[in-house]
Amino acid sequence: MTEKFGATSTTDDVLSGVDLHGKRILVTGVSAGLGVETARALAARGANVIGAARNLEKAGEAVAEARREAATAGGSIDLVSLDLANLASVRACADKLQEEGKPIDIIIGNAGVMATPLGKTADGFETQFGTNHLGHFVLMNRLASLMPSGGRVVILASSGHRFANVDLEDPGFERTPYEPFLAYGRAKTANILFAVGFDQRHRGRGVRAAAVHPGGIRTELGRHMDEGQLAALVERINGQLASEGKEPFKYKTVPQGAATSVWAAVVASAEDVGGRYCENCHVSEVVADDMVITPVSEGVRRYALDPAGADALWRKSEEMVGESF
Repeated sequence: MTEKFGATSTTDDVLSGVDLHGKRILVTGVSAGLGVETARALAARGANVIGAARNLEKAGEAVAEARREAATAGGSIDLVSLDLANLASVRACADKLQEEGKPIDIIIGNAGVMATPLGKTADGFETQFGTNHLGHFVLMNRLASLMPSGGRVVILASSGHRFANVDLEDPGFERTPYEPFLAYGRAKTANILFAVGFDQRHRGRGVRAAAVHPGGIRTELGRHMDEGQLAALVERINGQLASEGKEPFKYKTVPQGAATSVWAAVVASAEDVGGRYCENCHVSEVVADDMVITPVSEGVRRYALDPAGADALWRKSEEMVGESF
């Protein structure tokens, strides 16, 4: 990597001079926010982007301008139906792409939910674990055979992984009192461990995987938190930052938030990011388990990169979805 990027870098900064003509890239969650920007930035460099979304009408409206930009650059954005909270939909999406038989160079697992009320997916899984982790687990594994050497998987995680490790004894909160951010932390740790496990299984054939944290951004992801909750959260964050002599928290823009996704997908070297957790366009350092969590602090918990933990999650996930990969 010859150029250094950081927290304020945008997708256009990161992809300046990058030519993606001939690349086929799947991006989940292209109906709003980071997914739309990720698809736009890649297609504007000539990539053929497959945008997956639950609501295709909403997604079509969201990417309309990006499609026009892509057309002038020789890229494209096509849409495919995908509901990550319903494994029948996930399998149908994977089957459709398998039937087309075209290589997929990169998969960016961008879609997700955060801090939802207690609920279940169509298959009976806790909403956040089922949507953020198990849906992507099945989709990416079913599409892995389409990925050629040099391919890459990027899964969006979060600094919220530092709230909790996965609990493979009680993934559905049947015995644990449900807390929205505890469930979110478990799901985001699962995303990182999935990247570790996928990378272990596919790096021998030249396909790598990485997890990324986009940063604190105002998107639809926060729709389950009201303005009062958000204001209180920012106030707590700023109190912590002030005690450390740091500047107040500022949200990233959407292009800044999507920058680490495209950086890890097409700019960073595979050897640097494979099996790792990245944020602010660089690979993160391991931090202590008692480190205070804020959207602007950096670092990854050791448990999220543990190969044994990744294997245990992989086996449990296979058991839960009824498929072996």
